[in-house]
Order: sequence, then C-alpha cells, then structure tokens
Amino acid sequence: MDLGASSHVAEPLDHEVQPTPRFLPGPPAFSDIERSVIQLSRKDPPASIPDLQGFQYQADGRDLGPRRPTSRPMRRRQAGPESGWRIRADVMPRISSAIQTEGDQSGLIALAALSVCAGAATGAIVATFKRSLEWIDRRRSEVIAQAHHWHFAGFLLVIMGCAAAVAVAAWLVRRFSTYASGSGVPEVEAALAGILPPARLRHILLIKYVGGLLSIGSGMATGPEGPGVQMGAVSAHLIGATFHRPPSDVQALVAAGAGAGIAVAFNAPIAGAIFVLEELVRRFEMRVVVAGLGASSTAILISRLLLGNGPDLHFAASGQTVSAISPLPYAAAATWPLYLALGVLAGIMAIFYNRSITGALSVVAGIQKWPIEAKAASIGVLVGTIGWFGPELIGNGDNISQRILANTPAAGGIMIMLVVRFCLGPISYAARTPGGLFAPLLAVGALLGALLGCLCQAAVPTLAIEPQAFAVVGMAAFFAAVVRSPVTGIAMVIEMTAAFATLLPMLVACFAAMVVTNLLHDPPIYVSLYQRFTAELECTGISNDRARRPGSAPNRNDSGHA
Repeated sequence: MDLGASSHVAEPLDHEVQPTPRFLPGPPAFSDIERSVIQLSRKDPPASIPDLQGFQYQADGRDLGPRRPTSRPMRRRQAGPESGWRIRADVMPRISSAIQTEGDQSGLIALAALSVCAGAATGAIVATFKRSLEWIDRRRSEVIAQAHHWHFAGFLLVIMGCAAAVAVAAWLVRRFSTYASGSGVPEVEAALAGILPPARLRHILLIKYVGGLLSIGSGMATGPEGPGVQMGAVSAHLIGATFHRPPSDVQALVAAGAGAGIAVAFNAPIAGAIFVLEELVRRFEMRVVVAGLGASSTAILISRLLLGNGPDLHFAASGQTVSAISPLPYAAAATWPLYLALGVLAGIMAIFYNRSITGALSVVAGIQKWPIEAKAASIGVLVGTIGWFGPELIGNGDNISQRILANTPAAGGIMIMLVVRFCLGPISYAARTPGGLFAPLLAVGALLGALLGCLCQAAVPTLAIEPQAFAVVGMAAFFAAVVRSPVTGIAMVIEMTAAFATLLPMLVACFAAMVVTNLLHDPPIYVSLYQRFTAELECTGISNDRARRPGSAPNRNDSGHA
C-alpha cells in the first residue's frame, strides 16, 4: 500500500468500529507513529494505534492542534486471512513520506548503478535510431529530387513509396504490439500507474525501432522522441527485472529510461531529467531524481560519443552584438510586451492544435470500414503529395526549425509553412504509427515566433528585434502551452539552441501561454491522450480502476479545475 500516493478510503466491510473520542496524554513520539504506519502498510493489526483522527502532527511530533473530525472513520476488517487495517492517506502525509524515504535508502546504490546501465542502453539505442533517421531523411530528399526527372511516374513512385512505408509501420503495430503506436508517453504513464502490466511492454522495443524508422522516415510529421521514450522505458524495465529489483525501483527505472530517451532525442539531458518529474511521475521523490539524473547523463554521454558534441540547432544572428554565452543578444526591455503577446498567441494556437490532434484521432477511428493499414496508407499518400511539391515541409520538423534559425525566410513563406505544418502534424499522428509530438510542435512554435518577429520587425523598425529570438521563444511557449510542462520546454529549447540570453523572454512567454490555456480550461495534450488510451484499455478488458495519471490529484484534471 502506498500511503503517500493513494487517496482512497476503504469501503465498509462487514462492520464498522466507531472510534471512541479520547485525548492523548501528549504528542506521540515519531517512532510510535512510524511503527503504527509500518504495521498498517503490512496490513498487520497493531496492538494499539494512536488516535490519528483526533490530532495532527508534523514529522517531528509537534502538536498542531485538534483537527476537524473526518466524516468517514477508520475501518477495520474482522480477523481472518484477509484481516488488516486501512487509513486515510491524507493523515500525516509527511510521516508516511519520511518512512518511505528511510526504508528505501538501503537500495539506493543499486538503483543508481542500474540507472547508469539503463541510461547507457537507452543512449546507444536512441542514438543509433536518430542517426538512422538522419540518413533516411537525406536519402528521401535525394529520391524526391531524382523523381522529378520522371514527371508523373516519379510522382507515383514518391506517393506510393510513402504510403507503403506507413502502411507497413501500421501493420507492425497492429500485428505485434498495439502499445507501440503514437508517442508512447501515455503508455509509459499507464505502466507507472500500474494499469498496464509491464510484461506487455517487452515486445515494443523492436516494433518501435523499425516502425519508427518506416513512418518517420517516410516523411510523417512525427518526432523521434516518441520511440525514444518507449524504447528507453522498456530497456530500463528489462534491466530492473533482470536484477530482480522491487517494484518501486523498477518504476523509478522506467521513468528514468523514458527521460533518457527524451534527453538523447533532443540532446538535452537536463530537460530529460525534468521531464521525468514534471510530466511522468508529477511529484518530487529523491530516488526518482537520482535515477533520472543517472540515466539522462549516461545516455547523453553515450549519444555524444556516437553523434558528436554541440547543440542540435545552429543559427547566425544578424549584425548585433552577441553575448559571450549565447548566439543571440539579450532582449531589450521594450520588446518584452511583444514576447508577452507571443505567449498569448501561442496559448490560443495550442488550444486549436490540441483539439486538432484529438479530432483527427476521432475521425480516423470513426472510419471503421477501413483497416488500419489502409487508413495509414491514405495519410502516407497525403504526405508524399506534400513532399513532391515541398520536400522541406515533411519530416519530423528539425529541418524546419534549423532553417528558421539559420536564415529566417520572408513572412509569406513562413505563413505557408506554418499552415501546412499545423495541419500535417495532427493528421500524421492520427495514423497511429510510432512517432512523437515534441519535434513537430517545436517546429510549429518556431514558425509562429518567427512570423510574429518578422511582422514586429517590419512594424517597429526602431526596435532591435531578432526574428530568430522570437522563433526560439516561440518554441518554448508553444511547447509549454501544448504539453503544459513549461520547465521542460524552457530547458529543452535552451539546450537545443544554446540561446541562454532568451531565458527571461521565455519565462514571460511561457507565463502568458500557461495563463491563457488554463483560463480557457483546455486540458494538456497528454491528459487527453491518456484518457483515450485508458478508455481503450477498458474496452479491451484491462482493469481501469487505477487509470489515474501518476502523481495527479483524484477527480481533477491537470489544468487545475475540477
């Protein structure tokens, strides 16, 4: 029983024992409460239990005064094979957390060592996956360029090749592992919540690798971090299970492995570690922190040995003085209201983007007469058609972000790319092939920020406005608005671009984006996808009793309203 995370109260069993109100002669010592709660967690009926309902205490045993009587008293089972005690989880959460921490210290060294192993495995797998994708992207562009010499026959070759690759990826997912579809984040969250048996994840590794290369390599607007998250989580789970670690350690390793996959996909180790706490487990636990840091740092070490050092995105700022630590200059105070407006715009656009993703999934799922391979192939035909006329418009989006930061196009060209990518991302994700959301939405954020930067530069030429700086800030703001993980987004973009001078504008824009999305009661994208996934699990017969996201409060969504 996890007294610190669960918020359930035991249902009435055979009879209830109404506690007799009484006063303790003094505040109980911490050791007494510790022994009582440990007995409760083992479900052994203790000889005597302090009156935890009458008073509340801090972890040091100081009396905080009488607390309001609870409407539902403590209940006890009758003696028998299933006898035991249960207690409200909101009683002394600090003590239960302290007991859990003290009891878990014994295996911390083993957990740290295994997190390094999980990070090394994740780094090698995701780095080779990323390198393979880069090679496929180059070959795809060369094939499209060569096919233009063959006119209509070349056009058919391109669209049929894209359709075939996406269809094969969809077939692999349907035939061998349906849990390998999409970004993988909802599946990892379900495994951490305990509603998806970890054994079901063991067959994902190969399907995610091969299917991701086929679907993303064909030009689908999905990112490599989706396969990276699941491949890292599965690798970490296999390592924990091989060494027979307790379930709590295995869960910490699964979360750490997923964060290491994010770290390698974007060359952002800090963002990978933060992603574990901010999105996956949604609470601060020292063991999870240790595992996350160990896995992310080791994964980046291995990936940089294979891929090289340096940030993922490079750009040249226009003739202004650049700071010693950033390729972009510090933002002038007069431009801060513009960054605030960018955050508001990013928040509004993110709402439409999230609803486009869920809407596209619903539309594709509603076409029940078509097999999943035919649906995926039709989306592949669309991607191939767009790639024929604009090869730079398809793919995971890294090339678009790089182009915006290196040499910002005119506002008209940015507008066309923004419209195409805004629509293509949700449609590609609806194919249910392996692929993530981060890289495409970062490209949309870069386009949105660059467009506003170009317009502001033309409207107010006296201000020192850098469209590239607006693009960088737009990436972080749009990420924060869509995923609702602003710290992860800020750390990720800074690590990808090394644009440390844009930190304060990022904070301003992310603040505005978070306010807008929460005021308009738009749920984060992974909340919506998690709800869809758990509903599918319930339809397939897997118990949905614990289908609450790890670390989230009961009966509340992640946007903060009931």
